[in-house]
Amino acid sequence: MHSLPVFIRLNGRPVILLGEGEAAGAKRRLLERAGADIVGEEAQAALAIVAIEEDDAAEAAIARLKERGILVNAVDRAAACDFTLPAIVDRDPVIIAIGTGGASAGLAKALRQRLEAMLPASLGGLAKALGAARSALRAHWPNAADRRRAIDAALDPGGPLDPLGAGSAEAVAAWLKAPSAGSVASFHHITLATDNPDDLTLFQARLLAQADLILHQPRVAPAILDRARADATRQICNAPPTNPPSAMVIYVERL
Repeated sequence: MHSLPVFIRLNGRPVILLGEGEAAGAKRRLLERAGADIVGEEAQAALAIVAIEEDDAAEAAIARLKERGILVNAVDRAAACDFTLPAIVDRDPVIIAIGTGGASAGLAKALRQRLEAMLPASLGGLAKALGAARSALRAHWPNAADRRRAIDAALDPGGPLDPLGAGSAEAVAAWLKAPSAGSVASFHHITLATDNPDDLTLFQARLLAQADLILHQPRVAPAILDRARADATRQICNAPPTNPPSAMVIYVERL
């Protein structure tokens, strides 16, 4: 992973913006949308965007800013960037950011347009309703692992809160009232024929994304394990367990 994606709250915070023209105007609109206080080069700030077209002037400005310890984004100068600005899909409060590490803004834009068409307008309302239901969720499932599994099951394709289907703010209340709402610990055994994560079935990819514990043979490719939750436990295991732990566990073997 070439960069760590982060979401920074800029509301009321100073951000230096240097440059004129179309590129600078686009960055200004983006910063204003995020509520940033746009300031000049001499101001105190943690972040700066350099949208100067002339090479020598841009490089000099970048050097001055970096000498001050300011993190810099330099338009069309990927090698000089400390951070990049992704293409954004906004379903407030859901924000999806697509970055290519500066390799191709066009590719990021194309992906954003595809995702815009896929994601319903109700997605933001679903997120807000889940946030407002935190107390109710804790009451239903006091154990954090049980709670996470219940939410995962509800958000599954075809589930009552499917974010790409019928999931909506109203659906959250109905789901919490359903006596069958929830998910139980389970064990799954998946067998892989290749090391290519693109060859995973949708079911296999979903299991990897949901598992608390991934037991795997040593020869399972790291690219496959990278498809799992970042906080899931990974453990080398040469054979399936006879008594798997009480959690969402998968055993991954490679033919």
